[in-house]
Amino acid sequence: MKNEYIGSSFSSFLEEDGIKEDVNAGAVKLIIAYQLQEELKEKHMTKTELAQLLETSRAAVNRLLDPNNDAVTLHTLKKAATLLGKHIRLELV
Repeated sequence: MKNEYIGSSFSSFLEEDGIKEDVNAGAVKLIIAYQLQEELKEKHMTKTELAQLLETSRAAVNRLLDPNNDAVTLHTLKKAATLLGKHIRLELV
């Protein structure tokens, strides 16, 4: 019995299942959330302090840092990154 998936890539598997874009978006959010959390640690800043600087609630910061919540606007991500001394770079490739 021949395995039809031998030799295929993970990317092609995701495309065939129709979930490649969702997986990519989830991965991007996971990375950004992780990097923001690391910056908070490095700067010894609490979520409450970040919320005050962003002029938002602690719950909004929790959503921002939640890798499973992809309903965060680019404006919010950019503002948070800027307050932490970082920039967000997006590319179309």
